[in-house]
Amino acid sequence: MRKILLPIIIIAATLIIVARLFYLQILDDSYIKKSDNNAIKIKYDYPERGYIYDRNGKLMVANQPSYDIMVTPEETGGVDTLEVCSLLGISKEYFIERLKKARVYSPRLPSVFLPQLNKREFAAFQEKIRRFKGFDIVKRSLRDYQTVAGANVFGYIQQVNDPIIKKNPYYKSGDLIGKQGVEEVYEEILRGTKGVKYIQKDRFNREIGSFKDGIYDTIAVQGEDITLSIDMALQEYGEKLMFEKRGGIVAIEPSTGEILALVTAPNYNPAMLVGRERSKNYTLMARDTIAMPLFDRGLLAEYPPGSPFKILTGLVGLQEEVIDVNTTFMCHHGFSYGRGAFMKCHGFGPHQLNNGIYNSCNTYFANVYKLTIDKYPKPQYGLDAWSSHIKSFGLGDFMGYDLPQGRPGRVPNAKYYKRYYPNGGWRSSTIISNSIGQGEVNMTPIQLANMMAAVANQGWYYTPHVIKKIEGHTIDKKFTTKHYTTIDKQHFKPVIDGLFDVYNYGTASRLKVEGIEICGKTGTAENFAKINGVRTQLTDHSIFVAFAPRENPKIAIAVFVENGYWGARWAGPITSLMIEKYLKGEISQSQKAREEWIMTHGLKAEYEKVTSGQPFKINQNYMP
Repeated sequence: MRKILLPIIIIAATLIIVARLFYLQILDDSYIKKSDNNAIKIKYDYPERGYIYDRNGKLMVANQPSYDIMVTPEETGGVDTLEVCSLLGISKEYFIERLKKARVYSPRLPSVFLPQLNKREFAAFQEKIRRFKGFDIVKRSLRDYQTVAGANVFGYIQQVNDPIIKKNPYYKSGDLIGKQGVEEVYEEILRGTKGVKYIQKDRFNREIGSFKDGIYDTIAVQGEDITLSIDMALQEYGEKLMFEKRGGIVAIEPSTGEILALVTAPNYNPAMLVGRERSKNYTLMARDTIAMPLFDRGLLAEYPPGSPFKILTGLVGLQEEVIDVNTTFMCHHGFSYGRGAFMKCHGFGPHQLNNGIYNSCNTYFANVYKLTIDKYPKPQYGLDAWSSHIKSFGLGDFMGYDLPQGRPGRVPNAKYYKRYYPNGGWRSSTIISNSIGQGEVNMTPIQLANMMAAVANQGWYYTPHVIKKIEGHTIDKKFTTKHYTTIDKQHFKPVIDGLFDVYNYGTASRLKVEGIEICGKTGTAENFAKINGVRTQLTDHSIFVAFAPRENPKIAIAVFVENGYWGARWAGPITSLMIEKYLKGEISQSQKAREEWIMTHGLKAEYEKVTSGQPFKINQNYMP
């Protein structure tokens, strides 16, 4: 046994080694695909990104060719540095710095030396590239925008950084990736798939042809086109209406949850973030901490909703059965809720639900809110019941739409107030400002638009989204699933009647659009900011919400104009114009004067008061 043990061990070990070599050299091809394999050079073929269309098939985002100069540091020996610098119009310091950075990334792998050459630069360098060992040109595609609007919707593309490369092995140095907007959310669909070519090199590091006749090569697969729910004509129109204003406009199709327009102001031309000037332009906008053009106010800005919130106060009061449509409260220009505590109101006389809505009576809704909270044995129970109703409209939390950013807003509950009143002691009158959309309630414009979509649908909504169609793909189920509010359907009709009468008898009676029955609500929200460390009251925000037409609504919309005085001054007219533009396709002659005023007048002087020290007072000029 001892005599044959050693031969058996030797034979077994030999068989294992042979089997392993057979697997590695014949069956397993992974070693050839390793980027640090010195005998093989890997070249990538970059596909075009998918095109982006609007809901009507209008091309919004296409592509244009771009050329990157890549460098492999290990192969650059003997290159005439000054000639390269002269040809490309770069300094010697830039050359040295980029080469150093490339060497840190990998001495044997190509990385970007100079990105995004134009056609003239490409042609000049291509003519002499044979003289510059270690340098190569890679063709990519940059975005080519067919519109100057919608930058916040599209997002942009940028080169990947080291953290992205480490996190996702698909990306290599110099690759482009979607950032913000639909470019980020639908990156894997839009980017396509890179093609790969394996080039055999000899022992002198010279390319001698495809490795194994190209059996491992793959072709690039172009990115897939997507169709958005955005109506580009409406988006462009909305951005024009926000001339020299700050705020947001969000329009939604109630029957589908599709976002028709998502306007933030100020915005920027999306072409500013394309090409070699992208970094400089981005830095300039990022440093603008006053106008904040990169801040999407439609999704991120949290405002007190003001009087449009009274819609929900009324609906909750009806659902909780503390009022009916005939319940009456007397208004004496305000609501007294404690010693020396008085909530002002411009209304007077008896108010029921209908005229409470169209007159926007603070007294009426403060009473409704107080009755709702006080219905329960403890204010904590009443507030939690109220909070649950409000949150069923998609408020107070992230909405889950298909855009990469957003804010939850705030709908307070008993737990929230416990932080400020750990020993209790608060009651309905303490937090009465919530009744009229002030106090601790905050909402984003998209949340307010979605609230109006739920009202238009009489109690349900779809999660708002910008994707409409991807050929060969099914839209995420969460965008086709109905969400129901906690308010019974029968309570919506009297509230909708009141919203319709806002245009007939109420605060929007001057904003009618001929031939369209609009249901809407004006809003004015107090506006505070810290200036030099001091809490200062600024000019009020202008707010308006609406849906139209009254029957079978096609559009629900929310408009916020920062420092816009009151609802019917700026936000109201913008709302009426947006609705008419979408439903009719053009603006009637009777609205032309108003349209011109809105497009040529802004609030620049108002915003400058923050830094100029000018007092915040009402400007007496008024639009036609």
